[in-house]
Amino acid sequence: MSAIQTLTAGELLRRYRRRELSPVEVVRDALARIERCNPVVNAFLLVDSAGALAAAAASEARWKQGMPLGLVDGVPATVKDNIWAKGWPSRRGSRTSDPAPCAADAPAVARLREHGAVILGKTTLPEFGWIGACHSPLTGITRNPWKLDRTTGGSSGGAAAAALLNLGHLHLGTDGAGSIRIPAAFTGVFGIKPSFGRVPAYPASPFGVLAHQGPLTRTVSDAALMLAVIAQPDARDMTAWNTPAPDFRIGLDDGVAGLRIAWSPRLGHGARLDPQVEAATARAAQVFADFGAVVEEADPGLPDMTEQIKAFWGAISATVLDGIPPQRRGELDPDFRRLAEDGRRYSVADYVAAYHGRAELAETMRRFHERYDLLLTPQMPIGALEAGRVTPADGSYGDEWINWSPYTYPFNLTQQPAASVPCGFTSDGLPIGLQIVGPARADHLVLRAARAFESARPFAVLDAPKN
Repeated sequence: MSAIQTLTAGELLRRYRRRELSPVEVVRDALARIERCNPVVNAFLLVDSAGALAAAAASEARWKQGMPLGLVDGVPATVKDNIWAKGWPSRRGSRTSDPAPCAADAPAVARLREHGAVILGKTTLPEFGWIGACHSPLTGITRNPWKLDRTTGGSSGGAAAAALLNLGHLHLGTDGAGSIRIPAAFTGVFGIKPSFGRVPAYPASPFGVLAHQGPLTRTVSDAALMLAVIAQPDARDMTAWNTPAPDFRIGLDDGVAGLRIAWSPRLGHGARLDPQVEAATARAAQVFADFGAVVEEADPGLPDMTEQIKAFWGAISATVLDGIPPQRRGELDPDFRRLAEDGRRYSVADYVAAYHGRAELAETMRRFHERYDLLLTPQMPIGALEAGRVTPADGSYGDEWINWSPYTYPFNLTQQPAASVPCGFTSDGLPIGLQIVGPARADHLVLRAARAFESARPFAVLDAPKN
């Protein structure tokens, strides 16, 4: 029998059905591996072993009766710690946050429980999710299992490390400017930022219209399964679609033959791009042509959006800072505090202009997708930077983290679905990611393309931290 950590969620479910494996065995295995790996990588700030084993025992009893609760009954899952889970605090990476337990589950967590998932615990993030790395005063540094002196990326860094090491199979993250896709690329797992509103959220993120929730997993099929669960309606989110979600597994293997796909290595902005990343992502784009898609190099014509995202990020960070008592601000990450203080230079008018300017960006992409079904770009221009740092140590991207993530935030502004697929490694063993961007609400198409790529280039796996 294959080792449990090598199995996908779908394979677990098939073995449960055939009585070849039990949820209790699987959860015990996951907890044992968390106990071994977490002291090294620091992916979890909370693990509820007793609660997980009790939920697994209840799942096992249902499977014995032939009455599973839902699509993921008995599958281990984790929740990023800026998302509510009943009975556990939501610390958001900050010592200044409320340690009291949440009174309710967020919508995605509620859907996972309703479908029988076993929630193992909560994963780490930087303070308030402010940065594309993963370190905070509350939890310290979360380390990349491929190379422990490097970051996992953020802000869903703990979720990505857990996904890579299969410390649970379904990992719930958030993405306000790349926070699912950055760590997916840096750790070599699959991550998808669904269309805005596809996954209901409550309470609303401070980052509002930029913020998405979605899966990080080892495989595309597991992400499709998870998205079918968490995308179901919840009336608490007034911005969500709140219509029944499709089963994203249907049509997942339909391939990409005949699709028109654009490849844009720099999004038209002359982004600084590591030659190894450029070569690997160009080869990855060719895979789609090999499968019968028409692939052309083309830029979507988006303007430089740096100031627009800074107006959002800075103004919101300043608002978060203002909500913290002055006597406690010394407990904050000094880099977050500097960002928030600097954010005061953005006026309400700046914020409103950035907010409304999204419409023109979305219209540019709508017109682009009249010609192209999908857009491919590098996900990150570099491999994972040094752990604990805001920017690369060599100074190549200046002193603001957003400078080294030029491919992520444009599609938070346009609210389109976008996914990161692993597509190779740098010469020093760091993962490289390819981004797949789809038209608004075409989440199924992004998943289908990602699955086609995965079928040709199976993702590398890692069962324990490398060093």
